[in-house]
Amino acid sequence: MMFPAGHLAANPLPPGIVGALGLGGYQLLADIAGVGTGRLGSQAFLLVAPDPDPALPDAGTQISLHQTRLRDEREAAAYMQLAAQLGYLRLSGYRLAPDRHGLRSRINLVNPATGAIAARIPDRAGGRLLRGGPGASQLLLTAGALPPAGPPPDLQSPELLHQVLLALALRDESLGGAEAAALADRALELVRNQPAIDPPAALEAAKKSG
Repeated sequence: MMFPAGHLAANPLPPGIVGALGLGGYQLLADIAGVGTGRLGSQAFLLVAPDPDPALPDAGTQISLHQTRLRDEREAAAYMQLAAQLGYLRLSGYRLAPDRHGLRSRINLVNPATGAIAARIPDRAGGRLLRGGPGASQLLLTAGALPPAGPPPDLQSPELLHQVLLALALRDESLGGAEAAALADRALELVRNQPAIDPPAALEAAKKSG
């Protein structure tokens, strides 16, 4: 299932969760294939829209890897890069299966070829009170080492192609969110003019020309 661009903006966290966790007015920093990053002051978290299941009611957007106190802006950047990597893996075929844990959710990244869980995202980020569990930076290394499940489908779709390009651009730690979006826009124009070029090559060409 491919989520349209802007899915999380159109389907934010339920009001009950926002109110209970004190996240009213959070900022959406990334929104790719139903995976994004939320930020409110020193707090950061992942937002994940579950894969739809016709046998179950719509679970709505869920919160995962909630960190209540970021140490620095590098940690905030790691959240955005992690969301981009998870979105990219979902576009390539991985499934994101949430497991509700109170107000938050653990997310299992499932390889559809084997049915195995390739990575797990905890409901909250590690810290001294949480026995040093993995944070966004460690999970980014784990997710970044996973190969795509397959090529993103239907790259003839401009919307899908733009999501792939944006996901790849946001993984670049040298780029901010606005810079990554502008780079993805330029790369999309290059692909339209040169259909044979693949997304990574288009991004590299756009970066050099920009």
